[in-house]
Amino acid sequence: MEENTDTVVLKDEEGNEIEFEIITKFDIEENEYLIVASMQESETDAIALKILKDSEGNDILVTVDDDEEFEIVAEAYSAIFSEDQLN
Repeated sequence: MEENTDTVVLKDEEGNEIEFEIITKFDIEENEYLIVASMQESETDAIALKILKDSEGNDILVTVDDDEEFEIVAEAYSAIFSEDQLN
């Protein structure tokens, strides 16, 4: 994934394109994650996405559906922003 990208466009269940702001990107072990928030809907919560590779080596984004994995990602996100606020 490009390091200097500030937004990403994803499709919803109906195929509508929605632009999301990338809040942060971080690694946990060998996995990469993005935390994004919709730029069009001000009341939408942040969404955790996992960066995977397809068969051609292209990045694909998938939602973190596993509860245990989501907890780990949420804790890492909280830790990152707690550290930022201390500085």
